[in-house]
Amino acid sequence: MADRILVVDDESIIRESIGFILKKEGFVVEEASNGREALAMHRKSPYDVVITDIEMPEMKGIELLEKIRRETPESLVVIITAFGSIETAVDSLRKGAADYILKPLNFDDLLHRIKKLIAYRSLILENLFLREELQKNYAVGSIIGQAPSMTKVFQLIQRVATSDGTVLIRGKSGTGKELVARAIHFAGKRNKKRFIAVNCGAIVETLFESELFGHKKGSFTGATMDKDGMFKVADGGTIFLDEVSEIPLSSQVKFLRVLEEEEIIPVGRTEPIDVDVRIIAATNKDLRKEVEQKRFREDLFYRLNVVEIDLPSLAERREDIPLLANHFLEMYRKQMGKRIRGFSNDAMGTLMQYPWQGEVRELENAVERAVIFCDGEMITAEHLPDHMNTAVAKETEQALMQVSTLKDAMKNFERQFIIRMLLKFKKDRAGAAQALGVSLSSLYRKIEELNIT
Repeated sequence: MADRILVVDDESIIRESIGFILKKEGFVVEEASNGREALAMHRKSPYDVVITDIEMPEMKGIELLEKIRRETPESLVVIITAFGSIETAVDSLRKGAADYILKPLNFDDLLHRIKKLIAYRSLILENLFLREELQKNYAVGSIIGQAPSMTKVFQLIQRVATSDGTVLIRGKSGTGKELVARAIHFAGKRNKKRFIAVNCGAIVETLFESELFGHKKGSFTGATMDKDGMFKVADGGTIFLDEVSEIPLSSQVKFLRVLEEEEIIPVGRTEPIDVDVRIIAATNKDLRKEVEQKRFREDLFYRLNVVEIDLPSLAERREDIPLLANHFLEMYRKQMGKRIRGFSNDAMGTLMQYPWQGEVRELENAVERAVIFCDGEMITAEHLPDHMNTAVAKETEQALMQVSTLKDAMKNFERQFIIRMLLKFKKDRAGAAQALGVSLSSLYRKIEELNIT
C-alpha cells in the first residue's frame, strides 16, 4: 500500500508542485490550503507524512505540528520555512518535527528527505510491532502450566514485576528460568527498555569484568577500543544473570558493589559510572551450599536473594505434561505445515511416564522430533526417541517386579489403564467413565482408591 502524504500550504503553486513530484514517485498525495483544513483531514484519516508551511491563515504550521504529534505520534511532520527563519525551524524540531525544508524549494532534496523519512517510519513501526509481539510471547500468560506449584510461580511473577527488587530464580536446567525472567521484565515498568541475558558460566574468568562492566582502550592486551559492558548496555532495563553461581570469587565483590551502589567501574578506569538496572539472577545450584563451601560470598547471596522463585521440575508437575506437549505440537505443526491432530494413547502414556531429566527443554525436543517423523494424523510411541520408549518399558518392568501378589499387579494395571483413558479424554471424567464402562461415581472412587492425581 502506497504511503499517504498531506501537503499543506496557502500558496497553490507550491502545493501543486510538491504534489506533482511526490505523485510521480508513487505516493498518494492530498492537499490542504490551511492548517485548520489539514487538521480536519488528518483527524478523519491520519497521514503517514504531513508537509506543512509555517506561515498560513486559520492555523499556523507550528500549531498544526503540535496537534498532530499529540494525537498521532506515529505521523511524521516536515516543516517548510523561509531561508532566514532558521530559529523557527530549530524550534519546530524541538516540538517534534521530523525535518525542515528551506525555501526556495529544491525538489530533488525534498524527494530525498521524504524517502528517508518514510524508510525511517517503517523501521519505527516494525520495531513497535516486534516489541508488542515480544511482550505477547513473554507475557505471564504465555507460560504453560496449571499445576498448583506453577500457580504459585505465576502469583510471584505478578507480585515482583511491579517492583525493582532483585529476584533469584532457582530450578534445574531446562525448567524455563529465562522465560520467567523475561515475563517479570515485560510485566514491569521497564518493559520498554532492554532485556539483556548473560550466561555467567560461558564467560572466560579473565574476561568476566570486561564483559559485565566494560573496559577502556589499552587497559589490557587486545583492548583496541573502549567497550561498554553488559550493565551499561542494559541501563534503564533488566539484566538477567543465568548461572550466577559461576561468577568468579575475585569478581563477586565488584558485582556486590553494583548491587549496593548502582555503579560500575570499567576495567582501566578509576571513575565509577552510574547505572540503573534491575537484576534478575538464576541458578541450578543450591547457593546456600555454595556459601557453606566458600565458593560464593554470603553477603552477595543475601543481596541477590531478596525474592526467591523456585521452579518445579517436570516430575513435580506431571499434570502439565499434556498441556506442554500439545503446545509444542501446535507450534511445530504450524512451522512444518503438517496436519497432525494429536498424540495416541501410547505416545501420551510414554510422555507421562518418562522421567524427563532434561526437563521442559527435553520435552520440547522430543515433540519436535516426533513432528518431523510423523506423516500421519497422530503421533504414536514409535515417533518418539527410542531411548524414551526403552526407559519407560524398564520402569514399567521394575514396577511389576516390585509387585508381590496378583492383586497388586491387577491394581497397578488398573491404575495405568485409567490414567491413559483420562489422558485420551483430556481429563473429561464423564467421557472416560463411559468409555471404561463404569459409572462416574465408580470412576471417582477408583481415582481416589488408586491415588491418581
